[in-house]
Amino acid sequence: MDDHRWMSHAIELAHRCPPSTSAFSVGAVVVDGDGQEIAVGWSRDTDPQVHAEESALLRAGGQPRLRTATMYSTLEPCSKRASRPHATCTGLIIAAGIPRVVIAWREPDLFVTCEGVALLIAAGIEVVEMPGFAAAARAANGHLAF
Repeated sequence: MDDHRWMSHAIELAHRCPPSTSAFSVGAVVVDGDGQEIAVGWSRDTDPQVHAEESALLRAGGQPRLRTATMYSTLEPCSKRASRPHATCTGLIIAAGIPRVVIAWREPDLFVTCEGVALLIAAGIEVVEMPGFAAAARAANGHLAF
């Protein structure tokens, strides 16, 4: 799997997000076990409250290929959210059966305390952090003070 290629694509998607003072701008890409793109998403792409991972999973539509997929996200998947408390990105990833998640940086405690990485690992999901992409992921969030 070409983690650098797919994270770069997720960073590009994060820059498509309409800025919001109450939310991060995040890009997400879901890639199957054969290295084929399944779906993409970015924050607020279909409605003002949709998260990037949520959007990508909605587009993926529960395909069986998700069981061998990797989710690339520019930010740690949320474990708490005010807008849709019942639909956290961490919970959606676990429910989809995605076995591997790659992130650029962990969510700062700006809006909520995030435990996405810990919950994913506890669910048996491999989590890879790519700190070399953290600055690029943060750049998409220049509208926020953190």
